[in-house]
Amino acid sequence: MPQDASPAPGPLRYRGRFAPSPTGPLHFGSLVAAVGSFLDARHHIGSWLVRMEDLDRAREVPGAADAILRTLEAFGLHWDGPVVFQSTRTGAYAEALDRLRSLGLIYPCNCSRRQVAALGRTGPEGPIYPGTCRAGLAPGHSARSLRLLVPPGLVSFLDRIQGHLEQDIAAEVGDFVLRRADRVHAYQLAVVVDDAWQGITNVVRGADLTASTPRQILLQRALGLATPAYAHLPLVLDARGRKLSKSDAAAPVDPADPLPAVLLALRHLGQPVPPEPAADVAELWRWAIPAWDIRRVPKNAAQALAGTPSPADARR
Repeated sequence: MPQDASPAPGPLRYRGRFAPSPTGPLHFGSLVAAVGSFLDARHHIGSWLVRMEDLDRAREVPGAADAILRTLEAFGLHWDGPVVFQSTRTGAYAEALDRLRSLGLIYPCNCSRRQVAALGRTGPEGPIYPGTCRAGLAPGHSARSLRLLVPPGLVSFLDRIQGHLEQDIAAEVGDFVLRRADRVHAYQLAVVVDDAWQGITNVVRGADLTASTPRQILLQRALGLATPAYAHLPLVLDARGRKLSKSDAAAPVDPADPLPAVLLALRHLGQPVPPEPAADVAELWRWAIPAWDIRRVPKNAAQALAGTPSPADARR
């Protein structure tokens, strides 16, 4: 049995983070992730940082980053230190690629997504890369992307909410992309480099990123970086059972009236709400921070939904 990564918070001072993508305004699903990470950090008397994941400029909505930051402020989710924009950190990601190249752990790939889908098996997250370019590019072909050479075997970690999780990345994903064909550094690489650079000790985020965690731990080990503790929160689903998404035009939260949304978020996360209505969000946070208990957080959306009242009930 492989040893679990992600131990419980240790002697290092807690440093958490919230890392939205500026592809639209903050919706309720993203607010839940912000609330969970904020409360866990403040409950442990730690720092809470904000990082804007803006590498994919084609998907970025002009003005969205500023709108997200204004919304966080309106909700009383005040962060520590300057906001980091990943678009300013490309040099660090290139250095990480150079390090992996010197270790013989990355290789150029010419395969398109369509080719991978046609040649590979289908895994839990889509087509599994079959290793077409592992032995080198075919004559006359140039590199489109850079992939990590994934070793066989399980990568496991102990999630503070979900418990013991493990994945055989080689079998279920294959060698994954670290720099895309458009030369944009992949999310998996950027998040690992930035979490280490910012000294993040605890990552609290949505359960849609649970499957990414083994790949990030594998990269941390390859680069000699520390592995933070992970906790994955239950997703917020729409009426059709799909994750709320900016790309599906999920309704933004209302910065002018934050209390109802925060109360709903607390309920979704299995947390108690004050017995008496709070006058404002500052008063609500003063109550909610010491009351936070990650052991109450439901593992999945169905459990969370069972404990989440209607918006009208949440005002009571």
